[in-house]
Amino acid sequence: MTDASMVCARGLRKEYGKDAALVRAVDNVDLDVTAGETVAVMGPSGCGKSTLLHLLGGLDRPSAGRLWLAGQRIDEMSERGLAALRRDAVGFVFQAFHLMDELTSAENIELPALLAGRSPRAARRRALELLDQVGLADRARHLPSELSGGQRQRVAIARALTNEPLVVLADEPTGNLDSEATLDVLRLLENLHVAGQTVVIVTHDSRIAATADRLISMRDGAFVDDTRLTGGTSGQLGFVTDLEG
Repeated sequence: MTDASMVCARGLRKEYGKDAALVRAVDNVDLDVTAGETVAVMGPSGCGKSTLLHLLGGLDRPSAGRLWLAGQRIDEMSERGLAALRRDAVGFVFQAFHLMDELTSAENIELPALLAGRSPRAARRRALELLDQVGLADRARHLPSELSGGQRQRVAIARALTNEPLVVLADEPTGNLDSEATLDVLRLLENLHVAGQTVVIVTHDSRIAATADRLISMRDGAFVDDTRLTGGTSGQLGFVTDLEG
């Protein structure tokens, strides 16, 4: 682990089953993600990408190996410690959005702040600021059922940023979106990178991968390639727009 690492894994493994039915979803992975870096992880379905992301965010525990977030060893943390870490230091974005259907856009975004102990006034102010940043200031009182898929994902990204996390973990953030909505999310991800947010993205979408600083390829639970992309996100949205045209 280096002093600049925001996320660090050494010998990380996740196994399911045993004996002949043993499956290594993540197999002896070493990873360093520097603060402010955007890393994309690609690979075929079932290769372990989502399992890796869940381990990095403390949603699941490794079978073996060591894992740090911002210098804190998290593979040995208590459940209470992991819950606090997920609440305060990690922002999650999922393919299926995972918004609460009975809450408005603003209420979904402010919920993590309320759970972290912020006052209702401060939580609402933060939610409205984030809605403005993702271009949905006029959708604050709309329920998820009243939003398009792309709008729901933008609300989900705003919610992930509510508590100013150290790292954002995104699992197929454009998997359920059409091309136009995908471009909106791409722009948001680029803005996060420009702002210095650390981001790890699991994706099948080469357009998403093109916006990253690094592209890691996975197969059968292991890393098979780790490539630094020239220029990172700079100018990539023009490339993406050309693809769409």
